[in-house]
Amino acid sequence: MVARGRTGRTGQPTLEEVAALAGVGRGTVSRVINNSPRVKDSTRQLVQHAITELGYIPNRAARALAGSRTDAVALVIPETEKRFFAEPYFSDVLQGVGSGLADTEMQLLLTLVRTENERRRFLQYARAGRVDGVLLVSVHGSDPLPDLLAEMGLPTVLSGRRSADESVSYVDSDNVGGARRAVRHLAETGRRRIATITGPLDMYVAQCRLGGYREAVASAGGDQDPSWTAHGDFTEESGRRAMAELLARHPDLDAVFAASDVMAAGALHSLRAAGRRVPHDVAVVGFDDSPIARHTDPALTSVRQPVEEMGRAMARVLLEGINDPGSPHQHAVLPTELVRRASS
Repeated sequence: MVARGRTGRTGQPTLEEVAALAGVGRGTVSRVINNSPRVKDSTRQLVQHAITELGYIPNRAARALAGSRTDAVALVIPETEKRFFAEPYFSDVLQGVGSGLADTEMQLLLTLVRTENERRRFLQYARAGRVDGVLLVSVHGSDPLPDLLAEMGLPTVLSGRRSADESVSYVDSDNVGGARRAVRHLAETGRRRIATITGPLDMYVAQCRLGGYREAVASAGGDQDPSWTAHGDFTEESGRRAMAELLARHPDLDAVFAASDVMAAGALHSLRAAGRRVPHDVAVVGFDDSPIARHTDPALTSVRQPVEEMGRAMARVLLEGINDPGSPHQHAVLPTELVRRASS
């Protein structure tokens, strides 16, 4: 039997015919079919009316073949399993991304890239057209993966940035402002000898949080000697080690800002082992406002970044890049806020 649309024509209506009837371009029809948010409601209604009028049925297999679409995106995390499962940040991003893709037919593929060999294999996988786009989380400054994916023309969105002049699309939080607010809070509560534990400084996020700390200490007239800074790597063990180093250098310190809640939890352990009371002797502030912050003893004051919202925004930006390949890169920075608890 030959298909017949409501207009009386025979044969399967085409995308071009839908576009002509709606008075829009072919790309706009494609974006409506793929649920892109980059379409005005009025335009979407016109296209949907034309689809109904013509009896157009999107053929996903044909569209995938014609546009090399796979209806799959990769979430790539260049970290070890230990860090992935230990830090709530990653699960929150994953939850946000999943929420952002829930109303689409996109399949989400989670990939850990821990070695150069694994990076090479993933690039081969992506180059073979197995995914329509890539979400990258926890990228270090020296990682070539974002640029290699961009050279392939594959839509890519980063969680965070590699530098201030990042060219690839990204969704970030206000790390400088959040750190500055945390240290200002410590100064306003009477703390004068404020130390910090940084994240790995080959990551721009750690550089920004250190920069916010330095700005706030300078504004408060505090000591800016480098000895008040100890370096960590966002793990709990590094927080323990760094806190012990700071206590050895400055036994009289009365506050510490840790660049992540996980490191702050490690710092609390070292302070307890050294017989320091929190917050009576030493106040502690972390960053992320992860579930860890609510379950430490005492509960941790922390800078909240909207991680799930960041994940949803990453998914939205990626979908827009997939559905509209000519669209410009997008750069979004979401606000942070200080959540006060018993540790400060």
